[in-house]
Amino acid sequence: MDNNAVNQQTIETATMGGGCFWCTEAVFALLPGVLSTLPGYSGGETPEPTYEQVCRGETGHIEVVQVVFEPAILSYQHLLDVFFRSHDPTSLDRQGNDIGSQYRSVIFFHSPEQAQQAHACIDRLEREHQFPAPIVTQVLPLDVFYPAEPYHHCYFTNNPSQGYCRTVIAPKVSRIQESLTACRNTTD
Repeated sequence: MDNNAVNQQTIETATMGGGCFWCTEAVFALLPGVLSTLPGYSGGETPEPTYEQVCRGETGHIEVVQVVFEPAILSYQHLLDVFFRSHDPTSLDRQGNDIGSQYRSVIFFHSPEQAQQAHACIDRLEREHQFPAPIVTQVLPLDVFYPAEPYHHCYFTNNPSQGYCRTVIAPKVSRIQESLTACRNTTD
């Protein structure tokens, strides 16, 4: 077996949208086992959409992040758990002040197993009443993913002093970091 075949068996790709992709990417980049994150657009009709078109709601696309990860280190289930903790999955077409269908909560699955796990996770969260309202997260097959323009890549890391990064992303990242630390401390 060649190294390329081995690498393909030891990595997996997930694509999720939970509001602004700058926030979602910053959260996923924290996780051990994540090899790369890439913000982009999916779910719409317009080929090769631009950020401006997506923001104006002209394309039907959703701001998403594609995550390449090692399932031996980070399970898809854990990735889903962090995804649901990192945004409001009960808010239709809105996350905070970001309003529009481009900010809706969505999981684009890459395999039938991912679809099954996503539905099971939503069912579990609903049964456990983890949120005060019904979850509106869509679970859809991934069709096409368009990478966002390069200036969006690692936006939080590259622009920590920018107002949105300080007031919206930094507190979210801190909450997730605290949550991850608490989880590690309870498993040690």
